[in-house]
Order: sequence, then structure tokens, then C-alpha cells
Amino acid sequence: MMERESLLSPAGPQGGTGPGSSNIPEYSVGAISSAIRRVLEGTFGRVRVRGEITEMKRYSSGHVYLSLKDEGGKISGVIWRGNVSRLGMVPENGTEVIATGKISSYGERSNYQLIIDSMEFAGEGALLARIEALRVRLRDEGLFDQERKKAIPFLPRCVGVVTSRSGAVLHDICTTISRRFPRDVLLWPVAVQGEGAARQIAHAVQAMGNLPGPPDVLIVARGGGSLEDLMAFNDEAVVRAVAACPLPVISAVGHETDTTLVDYASDRRAPTPTAAAEMAVPLRSELMADLAHRAARLSGGLAGILQRQGLRLQAVAARMPDLPGLLDTARMRLDDRAQRLELALPGFVMRARARLGQAVYHLPAVETVLGQRRGLVEAQAGRLQSGWERYLNGCQMRLLRAPLRMETVQSRLALQRTKLEGMTRHLEAVSPLAILERGYVLVQDEAGQAVTSSGALPAGSHVQLSFADGVRQARLDPDREGEAVSPPSDGGVPGRGRRAGRTASLPAEGTSQGELGL
Repeated sequence: MMERESLLSPAGPQGGTGPGSSNIPEYSVGAISSAIRRVLEGTFGRVRVRGEITEMKRYSSGHVYLSLKDEGGKISGVIWRGNVSRLGMVPENGTEVIATGKISSYGERSNYQLIIDSMEFAGEGALLARIEALRVRLRDEGLFDQERKKAIPFLPRCVGVVTSRSGAVLHDICTTISRRFPRDVLLWPVAVQGEGAARQIAHAVQAMGNLPGPPDVLIVARGGGSLEDLMAFNDEAVVRAVAACPLPVISAVGHETDTTLVDYASDRRAPTPTAAAEMAVPLRSELMADLAHRAARLSGGLAGILQRQGLRLQAVAARMPDLPGLLDTARMRLDDRAQRLELALPGFVMRARARLGQAVYHLPAVETVLGQRRGLVEAQAGRLQSGWERYLNGCQMRLLRAPLRMETVQSRLALQRTKLEGMTRHLEAVSPLAILERGYVLVQDEAGQAVTSSGALPAGSHVQLSFADGVRQARLDPDREGEAVSPPSDGGVPGRGRRAGRTASLPAEGTSQGELGL
């Protein structure tokens, strides 16, 4: 009790002596706040606190307010404007840092905070590291590819919204759509933070795409908040649901500086929910003005076309001749031609009759023409008769000369037969068969080539002997196989010497001739 009184001595107890007073001291709120502040500043002094930055806000005054958190708790912190430029780093949400400062309290709000005067990196924040790892994995799977992005319809019939029912986001979206171009809004209310929020958001996105009459475009929205507040939109199930949604999706999560994984998977990203509504529907006044401008241009163009065509029509009409005048001229020309025709026809008939009468006088008499033709026919008949007689005489002369010609042909045939017989006798004299008939033999090897030398084949080789009346098979020197073969000593043709270098034995077939000298 004495220690408490010393701490509270500046304010002093306000004990009472009237009715209802007790021995429990009574102090003012300011005294309690000052005592707590003195205890905190005197006990801790300057400290170094390690934690992850969250809920960071920069105010127009230049001060930075933030919180440091870890698995055990969270402490508020403030960086005064004069210390922001001397930190040596730029603080960001999700960054794990080591902050140096002193512990103090803020009596008006009854909370304590860390007044930071220096800061340094302590490692990558756990939340940002997990989000970045998930982003890289989903990017490698192709969920963020530009080819998957769908076009936003120009004027949707119905706009679907997945957000909280009670937040200001829904009001901003509905107000913007009603102001720009009133369209039907289909809301699927979900929790945007806390336990089960990610599951509700993923289910809502999937259900919107599977409705019988789905909206033309879907807005997934949420207001600003800390990194922890936006974690539902960094959930893998939510990101996959947005990427697989058949509807064009516009993400509007947080403020312009906030970025979640849903922004990568959606077809369009809006910095704010209001901007998402502006992307979803066009501005009606701009469309009306554009239509009015196009209508005015169309009317002006049509009026110009009509004016130009009217001028062309007038110019063409001015160049056309007078139709009644043309008809009068044609009628007069027709009358003149009819009158001239009436006058010309009798004269033409008279001239034709005169030419016909003159032609009659120049025609020859029929008897004269017939006499001339008859003379020509008789002359042709005479020439034909004389030619026929000459032809018959020639045929008779050729028939008379025919026997002489036959005798000449027979003598020529006899001469040719004599020449042929002489040539036949000559061929028989030089024929190889005639030589074989005189007792000679033609020796051939197995390939059918003639053997002209006794040393051409080794002993034991098979040969073919051609006689005048047939062919026999034989083998050379069957008793001297393996011995060296020497050529004939006289160097003559095989078969002419008294001794042969080798003999050929004939197989025993019918009449055997024994061994033949080659």
C-alpha cells in the first residue's frame, strides 16, 4: 500500500470523511494513467522487439501507426514523423522486423504502445512467405495465364456480387451501378474474414457459376483491412474457385495498395469496389451522349447524301433532251419516209420490169444451146471410145508377152538353186559336226566352256565329251588326283601328241570306250 501511494503521490488520494466513505483510497483517472506510464517507462526503458508488421497505416501528418505480432501476442507501435526518414528501411505489412524503442502508454485510450525510433529486417514474414509460395505454385500450374482471362461483357443483364451483406462494399456497388446504368444485382452474402470465410467464398463463387440463370459478370469484393483480414482471399480453395469460374470475375479486395491471390486469378482487378462496379456496367449518360452524337452524324451524313444526289439528278435532267420535241421530230421524219416510200415503189417496179424486158432480148435460142451441148457430148464419146480401144490393145499385147517372162523367171530360179547347193556343201565342209563325225571329240568343263589345254583343269575334274551322236560325262585322271599337272612336252594342241598328259575315264554306260587320250 505504501508503494502504491508513492506512485500516486502527485495526484494524491481523495479520501472522504462524509457518509459512505471507506478506507479504500480514491484516485483520479489521470493519476492512474500517469502512474502506469511511469512504471512502464521506468521498468523497460529501451527495448528491442521482434515481430511481423501488420495493420500499418500512414497518416497525412507523416506519422506511421502499426502493430507487431508473433504467435504469442500483438503490440501496437508508432513511428513519429521525425524518425520515419531515419529508420533505414521502408516498413511494409507482413515483413518481420526488429524494432528498437521504448514502451509507453496512451492514457486517453488506456493502451500501451512501442515508440519506435529504429528498425531492421529480421527475416521474411511468415504470412507473406506462405502467400508467395502459394502464388508461385499456382502460377506454375497456369492459373494466372493471360490466355485464361475472359472478356467482361459490355452491358450485362445481371451483375453477381459475392461480399458481406452488412458492409459498406455492397452499398457502394449498388449505388454505383444504379447511378451508371441500373442493372439487376444478385447478391450471395458471405463472411469476408474470420473462421470459415474462405470456405463460404469458394462455395459462393462455384454456386454463382452453376445457377440456372447465372449473372453475366461476377464481382468478388471486400473493404480494406490488415493482411490477416484479407487472408480469406489468399486461400487456395478461393483462388482455384475464381480461376475455374465460367463467369467473368472482377476482384475488388481491399484498397488500391492491397494485393491478394484472387487478383491474379480473376479476369479483371479493380482497385476498389466502386471501380469494380464501374468496370461491370458502362455509364448510361456517356452511352446516351454517344448515341446522340452518332445519330446526329448519321442524320447529317444522310442529309448530305440526299443533297448531293438531288444536285446530280438536277444536272442529269438538265442534260436530257426535250421528250415532246424528240417525238415531234421523229413523227415528222416518219411522215417524210412514208411519203418517199409511196413515191419510190412504183418507180422501182417500172425499172425492174424494164430490166427484165431487156434481159429477154439477150437470151440465146433454145435450139442453139442444145446443138452446142450435143456437139460437146459427141466429142467426149469419141474420145472415150478411142481410149477404150487403146486399153484393150495394150492388154492383148501384155498377154502375148507373158510366156516369155515365165521362161526368164524359171531360168533365174534354177541359177539361184545352184548357188544355194554350193553354199550348203561349203557349210557342211566347215561344220564342227562334220569334224566330230570323223572321230574328234569336243571337251567342255562344268560351266560349258571349251577346254583347249590339258593344264586348264586339275586332275579329277568333271568334263563333258560331245560326240557326233551324243554327249557323255567323264572325269580327268581319276588315278592321279593330287599330283601336279605338267603341260605337254611338245607344247602342241592336246590330243595330237603320241602321249597325253592326262586321261579321262568314262562312266560305265552301255558300251565303254575305256581311257581316251586327250
